[in-house]
Amino acid sequence: MKLEEILGKIKGADAAAMEQAGKRWKSVAKPLFSLGKLEDAVIRIAGIRKTADVVLKKKGLVILCADNGVVEEGVTQTGQEVTAVVAENFTRHAASVCMMSEVAGADLFPVDIGMAVDVPGLTKPEYKVAFGTRNMAREPAMTREQAEQAVLTGIRLAGELSEQGYDILATGEMGIGNTTTSSAVASVLLDCDPEKVTGRGAGLSDQGLRRKTETIRRAIRLHQPRREDVLDVLSKVGGLDIAGLAGVFLGGAIYHIPVVVDGFISSVGALCAARMAPDAADYMLPSHRSGEPAGGMVLDALGLSPFLDCNMTLGEGSGAVAVLPLLEMGLSVYREMATFADIHIEEYKEFR
Repeated sequence: MKLEEILGKIKGADAAAMEQAGKRWKSVAKPLFSLGKLEDAVIRIAGIRKTADVVLKKKGLVILCADNGVVEEGVTQTGQEVTAVVAENFTRHAASVCMMSEVAGADLFPVDIGMAVDVPGLTKPEYKVAFGTRNMAREPAMTREQAEQAVLTGIRLAGELSEQGYDILATGEMGIGNTTTSSAVASVLLDCDPEKVTGRGAGLSDQGLRRKTETIRRAIRLHQPRREDVLDVLSKVGGLDIAGLAGVFLGGAIYHIPVVVDGFISSVGALCAARMAPDAADYMLPSHRSGEPAGGMVLDALGLSPFLDCNMTLGEGSGAVAVLPLLEMGLSVYREMATFADIHIEEYKEFR
C-alpha cells in the first residue's frame, strides 16, 4: 500500500474510551485532577487503545540509527564512525539508554535504517534504506523515494511490534550529525530562522555553532524545500532516522499504539508525522523538554506538554524511557485505587 493511502486511513483517538477513562478518574478516591498530566496521559492512552481498560505490560524502545553526509561540513565534534560504535553498544547492552531501559522494563530494538556501515546484531538488515545520506549542503540528502521508503519502514516497525503484543513504544535515534538535519527540518516546518532552532548538539564551540547554522541556512537556500510537502523537506535536508521516526509515529496511529516522543530529533520526526496526518498527533505522548533550543518549540507546535524538564540532550530514547515509570505510576492509581463508592464517602464536586 502506498503512503498516501495509508495516511488516509488515520483517524483520531477514540472519544468514547477517553470519556470513560475520565469518569473512572473522577471516581477514584483522591482529589479531582490531582495527578495532573498523569491523568491526562492515561485518558489519552485509553483513546489510543480504544478501551478504558488500559495496561502497559509490554514496552519497547525503537532506536533508529543512520548517518548523515552533512558531517563533511564540520558541523559535529566527532566523526561519523561514532554512529557505528554506539550502535554496536546497543547490541552489547553498553550504551546509556540500555541501563535506563532495563530500569524502565523496556525492550530495545536498535535498527539500522541508514548507517554508513553494517553493524552485526542490529534488528533486521532489510530495514536499511541506504548507506547514509548525501551532504545536504551540496546536494539533496536523499531521493524522495528513499524518504518515503524510510517512512514506510517506520510504519512497518510499529506494525510488527504491535503484532508482538507491545502496549507502548518509546522512540530513540543515533546518528552523528542528526541535530543538524533536525534543525534544518524544524527551521523549514516552523518557518523559523536556522539560528533560532540550532544548538550545539553533542558540544560545539561558538565557531562550530556558527558553522553549523550557516550550513543549514545554505542547504535550505540551495534546495528550497517546500514546507507543505514533508517528503520534499525530508529528502532535501532531512535524515533517514527522522523519516523513519515519522513512520513509527504514523504507525502508532495506524495500529493504535501510544508512541512516546523522546527529545529534539524524535520530536521533529513526530512533527513530520503530524504534518502528514494531523490526527496522528492524538497517538503521541511527550516525555521531556530537550536542552536543544527548539526542543520546546517543536513540542508546542505538536500541542504536547512535557512531563520532565531535565535539560537532557543525550538522545538514544533516554527521555522517552525515563518517563515510562511515571506513566506506570499514574496507571497503577487509575487501575488499583479504591473509589469513593468503595470507601463510602461522598465524591468530590467538580467546579472547574
